[in-house]
Amino acid sequence: MTVYEMLLKEKDSKYKEFQAKLVPNIAPETIIGVRTPKMREVAKEVFKSDIRGEFLSKLPHKYYEENLVHFFVVSLIKDFDECIKEVEKFLPYVDCWPVSDQATPKCFKKNHGKLLPYIKKWIASDHVYTARFGMRMLMNEFLDEDFKEEYLELVASKKGEDYYLKMMVAWYFATALAKQYDASVKYFEDRKLDEWVHKKAIQKAVESFRVTDEHKEYLKTFR
Repeated sequence: MTVYEMLLKEKDSKYKEFQAKLVPNIAPETIIGVRTPKMREVAKEVFKSDIRGEFLSKLPHKYYEENLVHFFVVSLIKDFDECIKEVEKFLPYVDCWPVSDQATPKCFKKNHGKLLPYIKKWIASDHVYTARFGMRMLMNEFLDEDFKEEYLELVASKKGEDYYLKMMVAWYFATALAKQYDASVKYFEDRKLDEWVHKKAIQKAVESFRVTDEHKEYLKTFR
């Protein structure tokens, strides 16, 4: 059975309509309509099967859900070097924010030293979703004990007019305000971010349960 056939068995027509509205930049006919838990189940099955290699090597895929399953499968690879190889092979084919945002390779957590150069390269990419993925990995992996103030600049200096790129910069800084407030608030005090990103990041921080009320009130003064 192919991955497409596996996904087709889980098709939900109403969910397809919902997904088409959620991801307006891809063609509706490329959406099957499969919920994320089901796709993760398919990915686990593919990961353990003898069709994994063939599926990962056949790019580009036709369907949105095939791309999601692809990244979910890659995220299950335990060997860092093998995982990175597959991530780099796939990133140029990522064409929307859910595919960029929902997969997080487990092996990244224990390989920060090897991961960081890749993150810097991804953020520097002109491909919107490669850059978005790089910023998300920096947000996920380097805003806690391995944080350095210089990482904020990697994201702040990323310029572009694409909505999904700017939204990721705002998301990163809203999260940074929750986790590394003293370092990140300077970017708002000094208005170092583009105006749209500046306002959106403040909005997201004010809506966050992880930012203190005191910090929220201070941030509101910079709207």
